[in-house]
Amino acid sequence: MQTILVVEDKKSMSDMLTRTLQSEGYAVRAAFTVRDGIVALASGETDAVITDLRLPDGDGMEVLKAVQESSLLTPVIVMTAFGSIEIAVRAVKEGAYDFITKPFDPDHLLLIIKRALEERSVQKENLILKKEFSRFLKRPEIIGTSGLWQEVMEKVRRVAPLKTTVLILGESGTGKELIARAIHYLSPRGKESFVAVNCAAVPPDLIENELFGHEKGAFTGALEIKPGRFELANRGTIFLDEIGDMAMPLQSKLLRVLQENEFERVGGAKTIKADLRVIAASNKDLEKEVSDGNFRDDLFYRLNVFPVIIPPLRKRKEDVIPVAEYFISLFSKEMSKNAPSLSPETGGMLLCNEWKGNVRELKNVVERAVILCDGPVLLPEHFNFTRNISKEEAAPDASLHEVAQKAVRFAEKERIENALKQTVGNKSRAAELLKVSYKTLLTKIKEYGIY
Repeated sequence: MQTILVVEDKKSMSDMLTRTLQSEGYAVRAAFTVRDGIVALASGETDAVITDLRLPDGDGMEVLKAVQESSLLTPVIVMTAFGSIEIAVRAVKEGAYDFITKPFDPDHLLLIIKRALEERSVQKENLILKKEFSRFLKRPEIIGTSGLWQEVMEKVRRVAPLKTTVLILGESGTGKELIARAIHYLSPRGKESFVAVNCAAVPPDLIENELFGHEKGAFTGALEIKPGRFELANRGTIFLDEIGDMAMPLQSKLLRVLQENEFERVGGAKTIKADLRVIAASNKDLEKEVSDGNFRDDLFYRLNVFPVIIPPLRKRKEDVIPVAEYFISLFSKEMSKNAPSLSPETGGMLLCNEWKGNVRELKNVVERAVILCDGPVLLPEHFNFTRNISKEEAAPDASLHEVAQKAVRFAEKERIENALKQTVGNKSRAAELLKVSYKTLLTKIKEYGIY
C-alpha cells in the first residue's frame, strides 16, 4: 500500500483529504505543521507528499526542501489559496511535482496523485541512469565499447555545450531519453529544469494544455491558471519524446515556439517568452512521415538541426554483455544479493538474442534472472526471452516454458483487443480497464501489432 503524507493545518481540510485518499486505497499520515511534517518524513517511507503553502510555523517550501533532502524521488504536490500562483509556480520550478489551487475538486487531486506515482518509478530509473551515465561519459567501458556507441557519445560531447536543437532517432528501448538527459546535464543548463513530455502517452485532447498551460476560465473546469511544460522548462531543456505522434495542428504551434521562443497559454492573449533548449525524439522514420503527409516538413527541418541516431542493440553486440553486467550489479545491489556472474552458455544466449526491445528488454530480462538466481552463476534457465507471437501452435518438441510464454502473450493480446472493442477504441479508457498506464498500453499495442 502506498503512503501519502498530508501536511495541512486546518483539521477539516486534513480530514477530508485523509478520507478521500483512504477511499482510493492509500495509507495516509497527517501532519499539521512544518515541523510535524519533517518528523513524519523521517519516521518512515513516504510515496508522495501533499502540503499546504501556508503553515503555522513556516511554509510548504520548507517541506519541499526537506523532501528533496531525504528523497528526490518523492513527488510533492503543493496546495495554495487563490492569489499565491506565483509562489506555487516557483515551487514547481524548485522541484514540486505540481500545485493545485483551493478550493479544488478532490477527483482532480486524485488524478494528479495517480499520475505522480505512476511517473515515480520512471523517475527512479532515470535518476539511476543519469548518475551512471555521468560516470559512463568519463569511463566509456562501463556501459558500452562498440564503435557505434562511441560515435553516439562523441556527438553528445560535441552538442551538449551548445543551445542547438537535437533530434534523437532510434527504436523503442534504445535509451533516447537517457541521451537527452546526458545532453542536458552536460550543458550550461544542467542545473536548470529538464522537463520531459511523452507526446504519445498524453491523450490527444490534453497535449496542447500540457505543453502550453491554460488561463483561468479557458474551458469548463479551468478554475486556475496552469503553467504548461514549456513555461516550466524556461532556462532549461524540454524533451519532446515520440514527437512523430504529435497531431498536425499542434505541430504548427510547436514550430512557432522553436522559431520565436514564445507562445500563449490556452485561452490567453498574453505572449509568454521562454528561453528553451528543445530536444526531440522519435522511433519513427520522420522523413517518411513527411513524405506521407503526417509530419510538417518545415518542423522536421527545424528539429533536424543536429540528428543523433541511436543504433539498436542487435547492431552493437559488443555492448550486450557490459550492459547486462551493469544491470546484474544494479539489481543485485537493490535486492541485497551478491552479484552473480554469467555462465559462458548464458553469455552466448544473450549475444544470440535479437533484442527487439533493445536495452529496455535486456534490463527486464536481467531483473527477472537476478530474482530467480540463488547461486553465484546466472544460468540459461534463469532467463525468459521475449519472442514474437505466432498464430501457429507450439512446436511438438517445445519446452513447457516456451508453451507457457506463448500462451501468456496470446492472452495479453486478446485481452487488449477486447478492451479496445469495449471502449470503442478509446485507449485512455482501455488503459483504465486494464489497470495499466496509458504509455504501457501504447507499448503493448505496438508490440503485438494491434490496430
